[in-house]
Amino acid sequence: MNVLVAGGAGYIGSHFVRLLVDQDIPVAVVDDLSSGHRRSIPDTVPFARADIGDSETMRRVLAEHEPFAVVDFAGLIQVGESVRRPDLYFRVNVAHSLRLLDVIVQAGVRAFVYSSTAAVYGDPIRTPIDEDHPTKPINPYGASKLAIEHAAFAYANAFNLRVACLRYFNAAGAHPSGELDERHDPETHLIPLAIDAALGQGPALTVYGQDWDTPDGTCVRDFIHVMDLAEAHLHALHALHEDGRSLCLNLGTGTGCSVQEVLAAVERVTGNKVPFAVGPRRAGDPPQLVASVARARHQLGWSARRSDIDTIVKDAVRARRARFDAPDGVPGSSRFPPPRGS
Repeated sequence: MNVLVAGGAGYIGSHFVRLLVDQDIPVAVVDDLSSGHRRSIPDTVPFARADIGDSETMRRVLAEHEPFAVVDFAGLIQVGESVRRPDLYFRVNVAHSLRLLDVIVQAGVRAFVYSSTAAVYGDPIRTPIDEDHPTKPINPYGASKLAIEHAAFAYANAFNLRVACLRYFNAAGAHPSGELDERHDPETHLIPLAIDAALGQGPALTVYGQDWDTPDGTCVRDFIHVMDLAEAHLHALHALHEDGRSLCLNLGTGTGCSVQEVLAAVERVTGNKVPFAVGPRRAGDPPQLVASVARARHQLGWSARRSDIDTIVKDAVRARRARFDAPDGVPGSSRFPPPRGS
């Protein structure tokens, strides 16, 4: 089973590529490096720097590697930016992905795994959220992802393409080796921001509201370890290879963790307080987003194994400390002590 990973130099994509390498599964990567990092890809992995919307280049890449499957992590992911720049998000996440689907079908690729998001659900009317929950995205980011889900399943029906659309909840953590982690610019995710604040490598954290209808007044989210996400994609590939039926699945843990609980975990692991200020609620933030993962468990035989909050934070701290120690941002030996309990 030969695999081409689009966006394989990014956060989740690079962890998935590393898993394929470790499993001795042939893999190649295409990434435009607009947000990914070339150093995140092992030197042994064939790499092409290209935009997935560049149909001519993608045809050449597909002809060279002849993959059974394309796994698509490419795209833009910032909700706030999508509100300010819907033109950008629909061009990159929709128009370019449609071009990719076209060349995939033309090249005879048999399977397509798509990196989607819980943002397709919008404001939840029930929790935990199952895959039959209404899809009513409240921002252009979620709308752009849902559009490609619809397109992918239409292509599946028309062109005998096997499709898996995987809806992530809150990806977090880092590779246990400390060699891969989150490197968004700007960083908007809670856990790396809290870690940086605790280690004195970033400003005080802003907690958006402490008066939500939750047990401790802060928002509750379903955090899933990036390595659990990577393993779910591998399970999905095997399912498409062996069965061929298309899939639409949530990827989460089924358990929520509040912002305050995340800060407590960061303080346990680092031994430092997380400096923070309380800001106003953000428009569009629901109090709770927690996945129902029964379908993924049933259809893939998969469940999150590394996603307790302390393990997520320990792995993230290890990787960020290694990067802070390296003058050029490449992980190396750390001047900090290891995470407690590691």
